[in-house]
Amino acid sequence: MTYCNHCGEKVLEDAFYCPKCGTKTAAGVEAKGSTPSEEMREAFNKMSVELEKAFNVAAKEIQEAFQLARANIQKAVHKEPLVCSSCGEANQESATYCHKCGKKLSA
Repeated sequence: MTYCNHCGEKVLEDAFYCPKCGTKTAAGVEAKGSTPSEEMREAFNKMSVELEKAFNVAAKEIQEAFQLARANIQKAVHKEPLVCSSCGEANQESATYCHKCGKKLSA
């Protein structure tokens, strides 16, 4: 039986890590096993790659949504006026009757 260099806990001779604090033992160093912190680092690196991919997709989708919204706003703002077939006067697109002659406008 050996003891952990970090916390002093009893450790089995063939154990790669201390069961109390997780520190790599001499056997673990010889076996070149990865430590929990190394495993966490690898997991974070993989996660950062996946997050970067997700953020790139999200950024592209947001940009496309803004372009569509901009186009829709432009269409809403720049509507053609309704021209009265009776007198030729330009009326607001929401008008039902001509503001000059009073005739019903055709859509």
